[in-house]
Amino acid sequence: MSIGMSVGVLGTGKYVPEKVLSNFDLEQMVETSNDWIVTRTGIRERRISSPEQASSDLAYHASLEALKNAGLTPEDIDLIIVATITPDMAFPSTACVLQERLGAKRAACFDLSAACSGFIYGLATATSMISTGMYKHVLVVGAECLSKITDYTDRNTCILFGDGAGAVVLGQVPEGRGFRSFVLGADGGGGELLHLRGGGSRCPSSAESVASKKHYIYMAGSEVFKFAVRIMGSAALEALDKAGMNKEDIDLLVPHQANIRIIQSALEKLDLPEDKCMINLDKYGNVSAASIPIALAEAVEQGRVREGDCLVFVGFGGGLTWGASVLIW
Repeated sequence: MSIGMSVGVLGTGKYVPEKVLSNFDLEQMVETSNDWIVTRTGIRERRISSPEQASSDLAYHASLEALKNAGLTPEDIDLIIVATITPDMAFPSTACVLQERLGAKRAACFDLSAACSGFIYGLATATSMISTGMYKHVLVVGAECLSKITDYTDRNTCILFGDGAGAVVLGQVPEGRGFRSFVLGADGGGGELLHLRGGGSRCPSSAESVASKKHYIYMAGSEVFKFAVRIMGSAALEALDKAGMNKEDIDLLVPHQANIRIIQSALEKLDLPEDKCMINLDKYGNVSAASIPIALAEAVEQGRVREGDCLVFVGFGGGLTWGASVLIW
């Protein structure tokens, strides 16, 4: 996909819950250790939402910050896209819940489900709609409460996931800036490797589905790891090629924050030093669709993004799905 009108990021925002769940806390819950987790994942702690918090609550705070940084009001937003696998409820959409709380009365709303790739899918969708003139300003949010679907007796998965939200406001930007390319992909044949079985029309909620833990994340870790190592670098290179650029042009890589070894494999394929990569999974763990926008917001806060910089977003997730994008800031 190539982009016509110049569409880019007008403002960024993030929000993470106050509660910290450290590796040392997990040592008291399951048979694991801080050293084991850090060595294999790079994660040291993650944020956990309160019992009262849902994904829309996290999205609300991230969205307010993104709107403020964009210099816009909720009434300026034409469309809200929330990428999430932990919606407040099956329906109405989390985007509609968010719209009501923000007071974004003019906005159309929908949720997008592409797991950890969801934010990039959302960016591509929003950019397409703005570039055609259909909408002027779109709010794209990645928001997750993964702690609500994590089995804290399963040491293979409970060490990985956390909660949080990141948001961006997209709109027209000066020529020469904005998104240059998107790459989106999926392999439904790998759907069994990473899923949550219960609660849908295939496996409706029941006493049996709850007892058999079908409402928790299932992941075939080694297989997903192999897929991620293969796809992260190749998707980023494909996006660069579509943009007419190469890996030497990258100023900052903003990858999905799943595992430090996966990120390091992508850096090797792109011949990038670690200081050209935004890494914060040590603080937040894997926050699915929220990980890239949280990382982007932090990079902006830290002054690591300057006008004219070439940013590459890349992620993978359940589906299996993947996505990558090139953005000139």
